[in-house]
Amino acid sequence: EVQLQASGGGLVQAGGSLRLSCRVSGLTFEDYVIGWMRQAPGKEREGISTISGSDGSTFYTDSVKGRFTISSDNAKNTVYLQMNSLKPEDTAVYYCAAKETKFGTYKYWGQGTQVTVSS
Repeated sequence: EVQLQASGGGLVQAGGSLRLSCRVSGLTFEDYVIGWMRQAPGKEREGISTISGSDGSTFYTDSVKGRFTISSDNAKNTVYLQMNSLKPEDTAVYYCAAKETKFGTYKYWGQGTQVTVSS
């Protein structure tokens, strides 16, 4: 059974930092691209970052470039999202998911973790 377990959310003041973790099990990590998405109340889900399990290549959406860093520990089958300089507009439920190719559709989803940034 494939499972993605997201954790690390919480309440933080603007300018602060959080690190999210996504522990992946039940699939061959190197065969997938792991992504982080977020959804704020009343807004559509937004893809913010991805990392390839095979070559470590990364992608960031413009709104998080320079503030967020995605990384992976293949030995632990875990992907991290280090979020620095957080802004109130980063408040959302954050999800991790897995897809087989960079431009493919996400096949497996984890539960969300709430990130709240206070001003």
